[in-house]
Amino acid sequence: MAKYEHIVTEDETGLTINQILRQNYKFSSRFRTKMKYQSLVDLNGSPAPGYIRPEAGDVIGVRLPEETSDFPPEDIPLDIIYEDDDLILINKQPGVIVHPTKGHPHHTIANGVMKYMEETGQVFKVRFANRIDMDTTGIIIVAKNANAQNDLADQMRHSTVIKKYIALVQGNVTEDHFTIDLPVGRPSQESIRRIVMDEGKNALSEVRVLERFCSEEYGPHTLVEVTLHTGRTHQIRVHLSHIGHIIAGDELYGGSTELIARQALHAYHIEFTHPATREYMSFDAGLPDDILQAVAALRSDE
Repeated sequence: MAKYEHIVTEDETGLTINQILRQNYKFSSRFRTKMKYQSLVDLNGSPAPGYIRPEAGDVIGVRLPEETSDFPPEDIPLDIIYEDDDLILINKQPGVIVHPTKGHPHHTIANGVMKYMEETGQVFKVRFANRIDMDTTGIIIVAKNANAQNDLADQMRHSTVIKKYIALVQGNVTEDHFTIDLPVGRPSQESIRRIVMDEGKNALSEVRVLERFCSEEYGPHTLVEVTLHTGRTHQIRVHLSHIGHIIAGDELYGGSTELIARQALHAYHIEFTHPATREYMSFDAGLPDDILQAVAALRSDE
């Protein structure tokens, strides 16, 4: 059984165990109830009720019950860029859905994680802290327990997680650095497309030009970095297409597949505070081969 441990600080003296745990962890109310009735909390190695007021230097331990998901294991390749007792960060490949859906019940990253658990002797419930589209590549986070998932979700709600993407777009983006602050919504339940619409949810994207290309064969293109300040479905794809710069290969929003066969969008950078250690974490994932090849083709044709 996995376990969290917290050393009581001088500032926490006078607080109960329950108050200290609430200050330091994002356990759900359901799990806090389970902690009480299953005696999952220890003080200095012995079971302790939540109303006890520990002293500075005491060690509070929380045992996490074993959980698992029921996705069938599948041999889906996983490019793991970081792993510890709470998190796995994966550099997702194109063409693979993150989580099973009615339309895609199998062959997902979740199925691959189940296979990875078998191979490494681990047991945990697969919880995704973020998701990206099937044909978008880049960093996704698997939380191994509820505290990690809830804490990261809270960080995202408060916009303290920094998420940056690289996109190759059609046309010449003339402005070097700008923001797109336009609401994004779904015009109908029948369509998977999103659009800029007054009734949509607020959406803010920050765009910075990295490189411009003037290709005779493929026409002008621009490599941009997009920092997400909100996390709406298809936000980057909608915002860029709305200003006339469709992501190369993004057929859903009218992009050409002449240069690349899927949308040239890659979640390359993420920063957050570790949900257990409170250490500030920063990760990068290099561009995938198909985007690199598209960029090389544009450079060679100038």
